[in-house]
Amino acid sequence: MDWMIVLYIGIGYLLGSIPFALVIGKLFYHTDVREFGSGNLGGTNAGRVLGKKAGIATILLDIVKVILAVAIVSVGFDNQEMSIWAGVAAAFGHCYPIFAHFKGGKAAATLVGFLLSTAIFTFHSIWFIIVPLIAFFLLLYLFKMVSLASMGMALVSSIYITCMQNELIITAASWLLTVLVIYRHRANIIKIKNHKESKITWM
Repeated sequence: MDWMIVLYIGIGYLLGSIPFALVIGKLFYHTDVREFGSGNLGGTNAGRVLGKKAGIATILLDIVKVILAVAIVSVGFDNQEMSIWAGVAAAFGHCYPIFAHFKGGKAAATLVGFLLSTAIFTFHSIWFIIVPLIAFFLLLYLFKMVSLASMGMALVSSIYITCMQNELIITAASWLLTVLVIYRHRANIIKIKNHKESKITWM
């Protein structure tokens, strides 16, 4: 039913809209992370502004909120096919959160949550997250740029999903998320082209 689809997407979007970087910053550090660094409500900026512990906590919670959205639709409503759309909606909620004036993060952590949750609840195969993660760490090792590795992971995940199943609605959802991730990293793409993108030093 159409209204059920709206419900699934609404659940995902509202869960994704919870701005954990903002909550952690204001609750524990009395700081609005939007006023510092890149201004993004993601784990990277939270870690840069508030410290390593806050950054890790934000990333983990951003992953969990997507897993919860997919799990609710897949298990609670017994609709595995539409659960992937709940995950996509959660990613959109993270990027454009209704609880934070529609200014959120770049969907890197939520992408991981999407891949993990759909591997468990939608596809029932861990390879749907292992393959993209291999691509992520390979690109990170070669180029040292988290942004590039994240976009590469999104592309590989959609290619893998397209090749490994034949449900058009699932394929469309995956590619929509990939487009979102790349679009949210458009500033990073410009920096990469100009050789100004930040690189990690620990790998």
